[in-house]
Amino acid sequence: MPASEPVSAPDSIPTSRSGSLALSVLDLIPVRGNQTSADAMQATVALAKRADELGFTRYWLAEHHNMPSVAATNPPVLIGLIAAQTARIRVGSGGVMLPNHSPLVVAEQFALLEAAFPGRIDLGLGRAPGSDPVITAFLRQSGTTSEVDKFPDHIRDIRALLHPEGASLRIASGQDYLLKATPRSGSVPDVWLLGSSDYSAKLAAALGLPYVFAHHFSGEGTERALELYRTGFTPSEAWAEPRTFLTANVSVAPTRAEALALALPQLQQMARLRSGQQLSAVDTVEDAARASMTELQQQMIDRMIERWIIDEPVAAADRLRELASRFGVDEVMVSPSASAYAAESAQAAPGRVRTLELLAAELLV
Repeated sequence: MPASEPVSAPDSIPTSRSGSLALSVLDLIPVRGNQTSADAMQATVALAKRADELGFTRYWLAEHHNMPSVAATNPPVLIGLIAAQTARIRVGSGGVMLPNHSPLVVAEQFALLEAAFPGRIDLGLGRAPGSDPVITAFLRQSGTTSEVDKFPDHIRDIRALLHPEGASLRIASGQDYLLKATPRSGSVPDVWLLGSSDYSAKLAAALGLPYVFAHHFSGEGTERALELYRTGFTPSEAWAEPRTFLTANVSVAPTRAEALALALPQLQQMARLRSGQQLSAVDTVEDAARASMTELQQQMIDRMIERWIIDEPVAAADRLRELASRFGVDEVMVSPSASAYAAESAQAAPGRVRTLELLAAELLV
């Protein structure tokens, strides 16, 4: 499929004001033990609306499957819901795991989202499955997916399909067939490439795409990936220069002790995941304080505490500024990792909201 480069509008992307640090949000829609999926969704809508009010730049939704603690399974559905409930913040996927989907369907979904919310939609694409091998196999046998080894071609196809002029498909008869994601697009979503390896950095550079390295995964390999991306960047019609930002797990409260107590349920969840233990819904603060962890899991937690931003507002803001300066970015996307106390409403996420509010008071001024 010959791919035309899509017309985009990088100048419309909010950047840091007067040289200050721009903030964005990555949301996996965590589900606590006292919540239903509906409760978690209500909490996420409230969080997104507050981020919009506070001046955050973008709000991205992840894609994960069959996880008892994560309700973010379908980014396009979530993006439509969040964009309809907010006014100005950009809303996008962090990301759509492309091997799970047909490129045409992804292009059609995001063309419609862009038509409904012009200038506010980001399409972040990833190559990972977002699930375990069993779920990946089930997706392949039960629905339309795409081959992971054709990932670069499918990115090009999506960009071409989103272009107002569409793409040209050569059919068996030898004739060219015009194919568009939507009949008459007035604008297109910004396409980002997401990754956690050198491969993704090099591919984003070669395609002239904006790129985000998953720094929040482990904090390792970020400097090398960004260097490969920036030095190898080939300008495209849409992007004359490389564009990237940083991701970080964050829990902020009036005191560091409270920030740590709020983050502990997510820290324990990550330790269980990485040690192969069966997962459950996210604990409340009280349940996490009583939980028993193995020596190996506690070592994992201690290392994560060093890497995550878990602190009172001034210190947390200083650490985010230092991270941004170290990696040469003017935007940080935070994954608010605070859980909740048992007495707090199941339909709210006060610790996550407070994390955003306290950071905004320090950085978005």
